[in-house]
Amino acid sequence: DWDISSSWGTNNMKSVPKLIKRFVGILMLSSLVILFMNFIIIAIIAATQAPNGSPWTMAEQAAESMVKSEQGYKMSDEMIEELNAQNVWAVYIDNATGECVWHSDNLPDTVPLKYTASDIANTTRGYIDGYPTFTGEGEDGLIILGYPKDSFWKHMWPSWDYQFIANLPKTVLIVLAINIFIVFLIYMAANTKLLKSIKPITDGIQALHTGQPVVLKETGVLSEIAANINQTSEVLQSQNYQLKKKETARANWIAGVSHDIRTPLSMVMGYASQLESSSQLSEEERQKAAAIVKQSQRMKNLINDLNLASKLEYNMQPTHIEQVNVISAVRQVVVDFINLDISGKYPVEWLTDSDLNTVIINADKDLIKRAVSNLIQNSINHNESGCTIYVAVKEEHGKACKIVVSDNGVGATDEQIDKLNNSPHYMVCDENTSEQRHGLGLLIVKQIAAAHKGTVEIRHSEYGGLEVEICLPL
Repeated sequence: DWDISSSWGTNNMKSVPKLIKRFVGILMLSSLVILFMNFIIIAIIAATQAPNGSPWTMAEQAAESMVKSEQGYKMSDEMIEELNAQNVWAVYIDNATGECVWHSDNLPDTVPLKYTASDIANTTRGYIDGYPTFTGEGEDGLIILGYPKDSFWKHMWPSWDYQFIANLPKTVLIVLAINIFIVFLIYMAANTKLLKSIKPITDGIQALHTGQPVVLKETGVLSEIAANINQTSEVLQSQNYQLKKKETARANWIAGVSHDIRTPLSMVMGYASQLESSSQLSEEERQKAAAIVKQSQRMKNLINDLNLASKLEYNMQPTHIEQVNVISAVRQVVVDFINLDISGKYPVEWLTDSDLNTVIINADKDLIKRAVSNLIQNSINHNESGCTIYVAVKEEHGKACKIVVSDNGVGATDEQIDKLNNSPHYMVCDENTSEQRHGLGLLIVKQIAAAHKGTVEIRHSEYGGLEVEICLPL
C-alpha cells in the first residue's frame, strides 16, 4: 500500500505542472490565433475601403482623361460617370494662370476657382472646405478631386523619423513580445488562486484511491468540489469500516465453527475407528464404520481448508517469510506422496532439471508446501482410476520461479478451465453424494500465490490431463 501511495504522490507532483503548462499553452495558442485573425481582418478592411482603387490613382486617371480642344478642356464620359458614382467633384487648374479651366457639374459653391501655389500645396496634403482632396498631374494643368467629407481622413503632416521607420519591424516585434508577456502576467495573476486551489483537490481525489481519509478546506472557487470530495471520503470510510467489520465477523464465525466442530468430529472418528477394528461386528458393519472414518476425515480436511481459506482471504493468516529453497521444499512434498502411495495407483514423476539444484525465494515454506500438496491431492481426488502425476520446478531467466504440477488423468473442459482461472470463488461437486469434492484446494493455492505476489494458471496438460502452474517472483 505504501508503494501505491508513493506512486500516486509522485503522479500528483507531476499533474499540477502539466495543468499549468496546459493553461499556458492554451493562452499562447489563443493569443496567436487572435493576433492572426486581427491581421486578416485588417487586411480585409483595407482591401474593402477603396473598391475602385486609391483616390490618388483615381486623380491620375482623371488627369489623363482630360482632353484639350478648340472649345476648351473636356473629360471623358466614362471618367465622369465613375466620379459621379462616388459623388466626387473635380476642377482642372491651369499651370500658367492658376485658374480653373474646367470643373464638374457637381462642384460645390464654396470651392474656389483660382489657386495660388500655397493653395495648391495645402490642397494636395489637406482639404478644401472640409472635402478631402487628391491631385493628379495633367499635360498642362493639375486636376483636383474632392471626395465627400466623411469618406477619407488625411494625414496633414506625413513626415517620420528615418531611424523610426528603419527600426519599425524590430520595434513591432518588441512591442508584440511585451504585450504577450503582459497578457501572460495578467493571466497568471488572475489564475494563481485557482491553481493553488486545484492542488488540494487533486491530492484529495488521489487519496481516495488509497483509502485514506480526506478532509479538504471548503473555501475558494472550488469549494463545492472540495465539499463533494469530503462527503465521498466520509461515505467510503464508513463503507470500509462496515466491510471490515463484516469480514472480521465472518472470519471469526468460520474460525469459531471450525473449532466447535473439531471436538465432536474427533470423537466420531475415534469411535468409528474402534468399530472398524472391532471383531465383534460383522464385515458389513466394519465397512460402514470405515466409510464413516473416511468421510469424517474428508470433513476434517474440508473444515481445515475452509478455515485456512478464510484466514488467507482476510489476511489473518500470519506468514513467516524466510529464504526458501523451492526445489528442496517441493521435493519433500513429492517424496511424502510417493511414500503414501503404497498401491502405486498414483505414481509421481520428478521432472525438474537435474542441473537445477537451488532456487531461492523469500516465502513461507509451510504455505508453499501446502500449495504443492493441494495440487497433487487435487489430481488424486479427480482421477479415481489412477493417474501419473508430474512435478517440476523451473527458473525463468532469473526473474521468477515456476512450480508446475500436471497429470495424465481425465482433465477438464475448456469451459471448466476458464471458470477455474477466472472465478475468484468456486465449489465443484460430483453427482455422487458419497464422493463430493470441493474447490477449496485450488482456491487456497491461488490465495497462497497471491500472498507471495505470484500468479496461478490452470490449463490443459501436455500429458492429456490438467496442469497448474504457480509463478512466484524471485
